[in-house]
Amino acid sequence: QVQLVESGGELVQAGGSLRLSCAASGRTFNVYVTGWFRQAPGKEREFVAAISWTGGITYYADSVKGRFTISRDNAKNTVYLQMSNLKPEDTAVYYCAAGIRYNGYDIRSTSRYDYWGQGTQVTVSS
Repeated sequence: QVQLVESGGELVQAGGSLRLSCAASGRTFNVYVTGWFRQAPGKEREFVAAISWTGGITYYADSVKGRFTISRDNAKNTVYLQMSNLKPEDTAVYYCAAGIRYNGYDIRSTSRYDYWGQGTQVTVSS
């Protein structure tokens, strides 16, 4: 079992920045990929970014490329999502997810991940 706890979400003005954190506990040595997803009201959960266990490989949705940066500190079992130049359309609940095995699904698919956090609300005002 892996437990994930997100933090850092808050209300921010458009153009501002936030850093989200995802702290993992439990059998974290099994985690080989960690992702961030988001879900706005009335919409499906969508991929934002992902990072490999070593941190050497990162993936981004086109909508956030150049504005968001995913990173990890394995000593702290924490993954970060640095968000800059935030837009009102970035408003959503942001979820952290951990994958412990390759199951054939694309890394941008929610089905790739085995564990999820409870989410943290990010609201960007215009």
